[in-house]
Amino acid sequence: MASLASIDIGIIGGSGFYQMEALTNRREIELDTPFGKPSDAFLVGELGSKTVAFLARHNRKHNIAPTELNFRANIYAFKMLGARYLISASAVGSLQQAYAPTHFVFPDQFIDRTRHRVDTFFGDGIVAHVSLADPICDYLQKVLYEAAVANKVTSHLGGTYVCMEGPQFSTRAESHMYRSFGADIIGMTNLQEAKLAREAEIPYATIAMVTDYDCWHEEEEAVTVDMVLKILKQNADAAAATIASAVENIDLAHANPIHDALQFAILTSAEHVPAERVEQLQHIVGKYLNPK
Repeated sequence: MASLASIDIGIIGGSGFYQMEALTNRREIELDTPFGKPSDAFLVGELGSKTVAFLARHNRKHNIAPTELNFRANIYAFKMLGARYLISASAVGSLQQAYAPTHFVFPDQFIDRTRHRVDTFFGDGIVAHVSLADPICDYLQKVLYEAAVANKVTSHLGGTYVCMEGPQFSTRAESHMYRSFGADIIGMTNLQEAKLAREAEIPYATIAMVTDYDCWHEEEEAVTVDMVLKILKQNADAAAATIASAVENIDLAHANPIHDALQFAILTSAEHVPAERVEQLQHIVGKYLNPK
């Protein structure tokens, strides 16, 4: 394994957003984690005054489906690199008339409709229960939203993201059901990232880039890959500009309670946690179970 970089902020790029052109002094770093390999090599470099690491969620070849993503490896690798904040950019469908294609939504809640995914670092001898009442870091969310507005992107602060299993898009009945829940957007990836980032004590927020109206909108064509790809290209540049502005405005000294999210969450006492699990989770639980 290559020697680790020390970074300030992690960035996860979703469909259509496979690299950060604005990075300077860039280099690639490949990592192995106790949970396997992340989706791709990390592109590490400088973005303004901060050091960042960019990861293409589905690999730059876009050959990893949502259900196949190794969410634990991706988030753990950012923790290994020392990320203080984690920004996600993702393509989503809209469940509300007001959220049109090319708009950005900055959600603060999730509904889980996935079925086949591991979404915790804990178990196997160590029990922890983090609070997920507010799964998005409101400080980071606000910084991202303000950066999008400054870059003249039509943006919406707050909202509920339905995380579905995929890879198929919704049936029309499902789409209407999600609207009846009061949900705003729908995607396939962000909830597992939010859960694991909280367990890893990394403040997380997402830029949800609307590509289409989900199929509830019967006056619109049913969503197709061609339609999504066209909007993705328009969204990617706006996302890159938004992130570049936001990264510069993030205060790394900000007192963020998420950086101590595990302080009272681990229920298993240190003497009862298997040594191999402490070693496996060292970057996450080391300061609590093996303090230096």
